[in-house]
Amino acid sequence: MRAREKVGRSVAQRDDRKRLGKKHRQASTRPKKGRAPKSTPTTGAVDPRKRKILSSKRAAVDKASRITKQSPEREKRKAIRPDGPAPRKPAGTVRPKLERPADGIVGRQTPRSENVAGRERIEDDWRDIELLASQMVTETESADARELPLIAICGRPNVGKSTLFNRLTGSRRSIVGDEPGITRDRIYGEIEWMNREARIVDTGGVVPDDEALIPAEIFRQAKVGLEEADAIVMVVDGRTELASPDLELARLLLRGGKPVFLAVNKMDTDAMQTQAENFRRLGFKNVLPISAEHGSGMGDLLDAVFDVLPEPSELIEEPEVMLTESDEAEEDETGPDFSVAPGATISTEDSEIAAPKRPRMLRSHGEYESRETKIAIIGRPNVGKSTLLNALTGTQRAIVSPIAGTTRDAVDEVVERGGHAFRFVDTAGIRRKGKTKLMAEKLSVIMARKHLEAADVSLLIIDAAEGVAALDANIGGYAHESGRSVIIVVNKWDLMTRTGKDGMRLFDGKPPADQKLYEQDVRDKLKYLDYAPLLFISAADGKNIESVFKKVELVARERRKRVTTGQMNRFLEKVDFQRASVPMNKRVRIYYMTQAAVAPPTFVLFTDKDVKMHFSFERFLGNQIRENFGFIGSPIWFKIKARNKKKTD
Repeated sequence: MRAREKVGRSVAQRDDRKRLGKKHRQASTRPKKGRAPKSTPTTGAVDPRKRKILSSKRAAVDKASRITKQSPEREKRKAIRPDGPAPRKPAGTVRPKLERPADGIVGRQTPRSENVAGRERIEDDWRDIELLASQMVTETESADARELPLIAICGRPNVGKSTLFNRLTGSRRSIVGDEPGITRDRIYGEIEWMNREARIVDTGGVVPDDEALIPAEIFRQAKVGLEEADAIVMVVDGRTELASPDLELARLLLRGGKPVFLAVNKMDTDAMQTQAENFRRLGFKNVLPISAEHGSGMGDLLDAVFDVLPEPSELIEEPEVMLTESDEAEEDETGPDFSVAPGATISTEDSEIAAPKRPRMLRSHGEYESRETKIAIIGRPNVGKSTLLNALTGTQRAIVSPIAGTTRDAVDEVVERGGHAFRFVDTAGIRRKGKTKLMAEKLSVIMARKHLEAADVSLLIIDAAEGVAALDANIGGYAHESGRSVIIVVNKWDLMTRTGKDGMRLFDGKPPADQKLYEQDVRDKLKYLDYAPLLFISAADGKNIESVFKKVELVARERRKRVTTGQMNRFLEKVDFQRASVPMNKRVRIYYMTQAAVAPPTFVLFTDKDVKMHFSFERFLGNQIRENFGFIGSPIWFKIKARNKKKTD
């Protein structure tokens, strides 16, 4: 039987050879399709000038063969088996295929699994950071709190100063993490204990002997807080031995002559509190064991500190008077009178008299209080935000260094000019998600956006030497979408105009920049911010700083401007809506329009159809409103209400 099958196969093969002819002999000698096998390059019998290139290629191939093919994350996940290799899986088992976001989509190339896992891990980290940031606050100390006594918290890095600050203030104002040296600038807050109030300042980790730029600046900022403090709380880590920064700082505080309290932190259990007596060798009389994380020992610490604080002077609060409708209309047209501050002296020809104290005026509808204007300074890292804050306040309030990402916690300072208070908030440089690695950097970026949303006006800082980048446009979009008024500030303009003897710029050897052409370039790249004023300044040299105050005051006044319904209806009669390039199915008929809110100005349109306003029609209507009523620097929001829309319970 087998012989017959064998003979049958040989006959079939012979018939195939007859049918193909010579092709059956050529098939065995044809080269196979596909790439040629990789071979190690050789250096023999080649041009001597190319031997060096081939030898380097050969070394690269050898190195690649020795490198493991698995990622470091996979190597870490491999189980260590002390009793030999892992047992083999039984035959027939199929390895489960991992699902990826792009699997199953027709016509789409699926990314590599390790890239997807990396992106998912990054998104998970950012979700955790955003959850932590949602628990933090953006509140700053009030202007009236300056007369209160001050308590300073100091110590070496990573001993729990920021945790203690958040515990005493009852908030998450300061960024806390396991990384040492997170806090750099001074952070102020307010506390209340036994019907008494006080201010408290959190300083950065002090290392007196470190001469590096940032540690030296941290030490300088801490000394400013210690000099203005009425009582000092030095924090040490109770779980570790005393280090040289602890001893150096203790010597400095003992020479100061101010009341100092030694808080031995991280005493989480009662058995550990007896170890706090070992820290009396620092020379302090008041040694208190605490646990800032769990809140134990806070009462004893506050009792001891408030006993030595001076009694605050009684503050006379000014009466609050509500504005009437006529007063509001007059203020919207002319703006508040900041020419003479309350209580200031007015010079006359004969003598000087004190200006009458005006009551603080509040809007009757509760949308605006004439107390202070909050301005957020935003931008990319290392564009001069902290330098601008120091120039505006006339102090060295924030740490300035050429290292990108120096500022982490938001730093705020109040400046009073002409009876009006401006609170400038210096935020951390906003980066892309993929560019931030440390937890403190990620949290500072999210907190920068939160401080932006809590502000009235935003100063978008642009580096004149680098021009408008894509990240600048994204940051400006954050301010635009959140309804903040925007002022574009081009910093470091002196670098673009300062020339040498040859007439070229000093820093790059190019011709000096033309301000009009540069402004046009900025406008072209930030078209959605066409309503924002543009300033050219030099924060380092203090040039054109005065114009920032004038623009901020103007934009803040325009932000809270109110237009009556009668004015809006007369405005609608003059507008030619046929000029608006809007599709027919998106066109609406506006019966009347009214301003529903201020800061930002919000208008409600009563129309015949309940459709979403087309972006071109919204832009056209916004431009027409600006031509007639102003609203400089402030975005305009619109809401549509259809008259014939059915009411639903």
